[in-house]
Amino acid sequence: MKGSHQEQPIRGAFSVEKLVRVGFGATKRTNKIEVMVYAEQEGNGDITLWKLNKSHIPFEKYDKVSFENLMADYSPEPAFYQEKIYPAMRKVAQGIARGERLRVNGQPYGAEVEFLQVLEMDEDNVRATFGLGLTYLDRNEISKGQAVFSKLVGIEATFAPEHKHMFNEFGIKLRKNKMYEQALQFYSRAQKLSALDEHLLYNIGRVLIEIKEYKKALVMLAKALEVNPEFAEAKKVFELLDRKMNNAA
Repeated sequence: MKGSHQEQPIRGAFSVEKLVRVGFGATKRTNKIEVMVYAEQEGNGDITLWKLNKSHIPFEKYDKVSFENLMADYSPEPAFYQEKIYPAMRKVAQGIARGERLRVNGQPYGAEVEFLQVLEMDEDNVRATFGLGLTYLDRNEISKGQAVFSKLVGIEATFAPEHKHMFNEFGIKLRKNKMYEQALQFYSRAQKLSALDEHLLYNIGRVLIEIKEYKKALVMLAKALEVNPEFAEAKKVFELLDRKMNNAA
C-alpha cells in the first residue's frame, strides 16, 4: 500500500482507548475503557474493524479506517489475536466444515449438533444457520425449518453474493417441503440484492408453477433465459409450460 511499506493484508487484533461518561448529575464522571477489535483489510485497501462477541468472534462492524489511521490510533495486540480470536474463528470454521460434511453424508443429527455448537459461539453465523435450516428441512421438520427461515430473513449477510449457492439451495428445500410462501418470500428478498441471477429467477419460476401461477412463472423463466440463453433446464421448463398453457387455451 502506498506510503505504508505494507506487504501483507492486515488481519489481527487491535485495541483503542475510549472515554465514556457514567453516572448522573454530581456523580457523573469520565472513565477510560479499552476497546478490542478485529481488523481485516479488504481488497481495495480499506480496513474494516469488527466488534468481538463474548466468544471472541468478530460479529458486527465497528468502523472502517485507513492503514495510516489504524497505525496512528490503535495498538496492535498480536498475543490476543493468537490466543483468543484465531482459535475461536478456527473452531467455528472447523465446526461448520464438519456439519456440512455430515449433512452431505446423510448424518443430519450429527450435523445438527455441529451447527448448534457453532451458533453457541457465533449466533448469527450465516453458514451455520443455513446448514442448520437445511438439516431440519432434510428431516422434514417443518416447524424448526420455519424458525431458521425467519432468522435467516432477518440477517442482512444472508443474501451476500458469497452465500448465493446456499440461499438458492435453501429456497429449493423450502419448495420441496411445500413451503411455497416462505420460498417466495426468501427469493424475493434475495432478488433485491441479486436481480439478474438466472438460477434465482428460475427457482422463483419453479415455485410459481407449484402454486399454479403459470403466467408469472413464464415471465420469470423468460427473464432467466434473457440473462443466460444457454440455461438448458430453464429452457426446457419454459417450453413445457408454454406448450401446456397453449394447449389449455
